[in-house]
Amino acid sequence: MNTKLTLRLDEHLIASAKEYSAKTGKSVSKIVSDFFGIIKNEKLHENNSLTPTVQSLRGILKNTNGSKSDYKKYLEEKYL
Repeated sequence: MNTKLTLRLDEHLIASAKEYSAKTGKSVSKIVSDFFGIIKNEKLHENNSLTPTVQSLRGILKNTNGSKSDYKKYLEEKYL
């Protein structure tokens, strides 16, 4: 089901969108719809953009008691 959406945009953006529309033969509505579809797909595949190593480390420090001062102390001991 299609529903109407009103957007308020800068005049220059509207002019650019209309130029692009004329060049591609797509309506501005179709261009916006396609863009929203891209955004939706990016959000669905957000976790897939991380490497397996990064994914495995995600949230690992969530329940730790470490603080910035602890980290600073660790670095001072290591490098000084």
